[in-house]
Amino acid sequence: MKDKIVWKFPNAIVSCEWLSKNLNNKNIRIYDCTTYLHYRDNDPSLPYLVESGRKKYETSHIPHSSYIDLQSDLSDNSSPYRFTMPNLKVLSENFKKLGIGENFHIILYSRNGTQWSARIWWMLRSVGVDNVSILDGGFNEWIRIGLPTTDKFLEFPEADFTFKPRDNIFVGKETIIESLEDKNTKILNSLTEDIHKGQNPRYGRPGRIPNSLNIPFHRLLDPKTGKFLQIEELSKIFQQNNIRCENNVINYCGGGIAASLEAFVLYQLGYKNLTIYDNSLSEWATDDGLPMEID
Repeated sequence: MKDKIVWKFPNAIVSCEWLSKNLNNKNIRIYDCTTYLHYRDNDPSLPYLVESGRKKYETSHIPHSSYIDLQSDLSDNSSPYRFTMPNLKVLSENFKKLGIGENFHIILYSRNGTQWSARIWWMLRSVGVDNVSILDGGFNEWIRIGLPTTDKFLEFPEADFTFKPRDNIFVGKETIIESLEDKNTKILNSLTEDIHKGQNPRYGRPGRIPNSLNIPFHRLLDPKTGKFLQIEELSKIFQQNNIRCENNVINYCGGGIAASLEAFVLYQLGYKNLTIYDNSLSEWATDDGLPMEID
């Protein structure tokens, strides 16, 4: 008899029902992580425009939640790429200023896909913050089941923060180049099939990193609720693509956002050797010295 598949870290996902019962818990700090991308497929030099979710937050949000702006608060804006990870020490100081620290249970949600919460979940993990949960289904599910909202703006006071860096979560192109011929490494593209096959040159040169597999990130979520699929279904998706727990898995997408969601699911399934290619195709596809593959 096979062992039942369960979330390896069940506390890293919380339901809207659970959060609604714990809104007044002073040890919980809730953050709206929403960012919007407006794609420009006719201009690979600028594949998308970035819109902060702050205005939507100011209009309506989950009670007792604050807002995190991924681009302005947590990214290296000196980089030519959007959402590049800053120096980990700088990142930890920015989280501290936002009120994130080891004394609190951090809840992350977004309103247009769980990938934004997953990105910040991994960023927090990279600086040693582990008591962090993603709200399953995010704001859309909160609204769908009729839970209350507010427009009351909230900023948390600065928190105590112990810097405990993990340097091997986000990687650069050098790691990808070294791994291209490694038979134990699976390079996993989280983007849509048309981009993977080279039919849509959104990020510059069409195609994918050589030898990479394609599991579009949206396949991991229920299309009606935005919640994670049942864990048995998720496990089957990766097994069907011959991705095993003993593999080293490098996750990439356009800019390290969708890849973070896929890496989060793999982490929950018990995969241990996980990395995220930070700038992903935004960097790779614009560097003519790097190989691309198309169907």
